[in-house]
Amino acid sequence: MPPGPELPADQAGSDGAVSTEELTAVRVLFVTIPWRSHLHLVVSTAWGLQAAGHEVRVASGPELTEVITSSGLTAVPVGSDEPIMEKLERLQDADVLRKVEELAERGDLLVDMSENREEELTWERLRWAYRMYRKTHAAMNDSMVEDLVEYSRWWKPDLVVWDWLSYAGSIAATAVGAAHARMPIGLNVEAQMRANYLRVREQQAPQEREDPLGDWLGEWARKYGKPFSEEMVTGHFTIDQMVGSMVLTSDVPHLAIDYVAYNGPSVEPDWTRSTPSKPRVLATFGVSLEQAERHQALSIDQLQGMLDSVADLDIELVLTLPAQLQKRLERVPDNTRMVEFVPLHVIIPSCSAVLHHGGIGPFLDSIAHDVPQLMVSRVLPDIGERGPRLEAAGAGRWISGDDPEELSGASIREHLVRLLEDPAFREGAGKLREELNAQPTPAEAVRELEARAHRYRTR
Repeated sequence: MPPGPELPADQAGSDGAVSTEELTAVRVLFVTIPWRSHLHLVVSTAWGLQAAGHEVRVASGPELTEVITSSGLTAVPVGSDEPIMEKLERLQDADVLRKVEELAERGDLLVDMSENREEELTWERLRWAYRMYRKTHAAMNDSMVEDLVEYSRWWKPDLVVWDWLSYAGSIAATAVGAAHARMPIGLNVEAQMRANYLRVREQQAPQEREDPLGDWLGEWARKYGKPFSEEMVTGHFTIDQMVGSMVLTSDVPHLAIDYVAYNGPSVEPDWTRSTPSKPRVLATFGVSLEQAERHQALSIDQLQGMLDSVADLDIELVLTLPAQLQKRLERVPDNTRMVEFVPLHVIIPSCSAVLHHGGIGPFLDSIAHDVPQLMVSRVLPDIGERGPRLEAAGAGRWISGDDPEELSGASIREHLVRLLEDPAFREGAGKLREELNAQPTPAEAVRELEARAHRYRTR
């Protein structure tokens, strides 16, 4: 196999910029932890590069191989075949659970990484959170690193694009001198939290300035003869599918792209092939949550309460729910259609409102089709920033669930009825749609990705 293309010195400017007129094909390696929804959010970017003639591979744990190949991309299995949830379960020892319980009343930084209030960002809390970040990132990434570096030394990628949790991609890119980009899922609250951590860390006595995340990445970098740099945490730049007005301020270079939906191999059901006779509402809480029930936005009892509360509404409610959870419901109203899966990009255009757990797929799909949305829960790390920003844009509502009564059936019904009856929410969603569509598509961003691959690589 020939090595990746090298950039002649006369093509690079003094600032590292590259003339896009003379760029050549690049090899791009996508890296993601073995979690289906994380892969889905990078597929359209990988397609854009591959369709433009670049060589593309997707590396992940063996449990994701079939999901990758089903997307039409080439998989590179790396690491152990132990399921990622089993790796994470081993972290839940008694000491960890006690600490989580101790900090929960003040807001758990492990769950809500959007915390930005000075009084809450104490060194004790930040240091404990980063100790846990190191453990969780190591559990998800360590088994992939050696295989990934070995593959990268052979294949010689020019650009490594890694999903926000997939630091194995950052380590491999550092080891082989490839440019690398991080793809946040949602708002880039991790960069905000990292900036807060480094700032508060500098205020401590020198002997107290630990950096668990930096130490872990540095250990891997030194193994391959490289020093640690903060770019191992942030990437040389980020590739961001978020609506521009919601993006958090950051010093890290940024490339905005439009959101192009990918929901896995899909079939359009018969019942979606006509205009609904009454307002259609989609309620979906993520296809991956069946693997992590304790992280679900709503318990079965709360789901039942929601169904009971909207049973008399003149709507068609479509609820996606794994079969084993469907069996635990006692009552399903006549106005409700229960399905295990329906492609979001197929059903959302016909909806009058979408109710979901805050997943970036339904969030951006709803915006892409100017559909008002109701987000429920705090199960995602950026939701504390994204929820208020959605409301400020007038495109939907957010129920945080800080007060259990907020998640009652009556509360959900009240918010939903408001979305359905007030046309201002669709107008707000429409403005966000226009903004999102103004960002370059993955295909249109290819030339800039080529340029940045040449600009940042050191190989």
